[in-house]
Amino acid sequence: MIDTHSHIYLDAFDNDRPEIIKRAHDKGITDILMPNVDVESINRMLETEKSFRHLCHAMMGLHPTSVKIDYKEQLNIIEEWLQKRPFVGIGEIGIDLYWDKFFVSEQKDALSVQLKWAMELNMPVAIHTRDAFNEIFSVLENIYDDRLKGVFHSFSGNQSDAKRILEMPGFFIGINGVITFKNTNLPAIIEKTGIEKLLLETDAPYLAPVPYRGKRNEPAYMAYTRDKIAEILKMTPFEVEGATIKNARDLFGI
Repeated sequence: MIDTHSHIYLDAFDNDRPEIIKRAHDKGITDILMPNVDVESINRMLETEKSFRHLCHAMMGLHPTSVKIDYKEQLNIIEEWLQKRPFVGIGEIGIDLYWDKFFVSEQKDALSVQLKWAMELNMPVAIHTRDAFNEIFSVLENIYDDRLKGVFHSFSGNQSDAKRILEMPGFFIGINGVITFKNTNLPAIIEKTGIEKLLLETDAPYLAPVPYRGKRNEPAYMAYTRDKIAEILKMTPFEVEGATIKNARDLFGI
């Protein structure tokens, strides 16, 4: 399996990161993709990548909840890093109106800038969307062309949102532990979507699947997400692994 979205570098894992990595490896996870948050998280992320190069791959981007007054200065630093060395993607980027609606225009601008970088550099994007699908789509529709590709990570939209995503050929939907929650609408959505455009992820340390809901998430727990998808789509776990690995490799080039 490939965990396409994991913050394994955060301080939640400082006390047992090697053990977490070993459990992931033992569960058959071959790659862990790490999206950046802001300029403060870069060094921690790159140190984790260096320590676990056999599994961990870094992205570079500015998370929407970190878009504040100084976002242009932060974007300048992000852009410098994108010019220094290769990354597997630009992320995580997007719009989040759940926590704060004050910087809406700044979030839209930061998203637009980073999407343009992705097209210029031919890199995939990891998009974070919370209470903001209409806003995200309005930005995408203004600049979209067929160079743009990526994943709507931790998908939380409805069937209409999924349809709009899948109408963009280069885009996938990221599914994590939320699929195991009782109150989620995801089973009905992925039943219609099928496996062809799905990616597995954890968003660790967040959104742990049942039976670990409410606890710290980790890449090894992605097996519960895989098994739930297999149950919904009437596939074997092995088939889900094969299809989602292919999707992740096609998108991220790993």
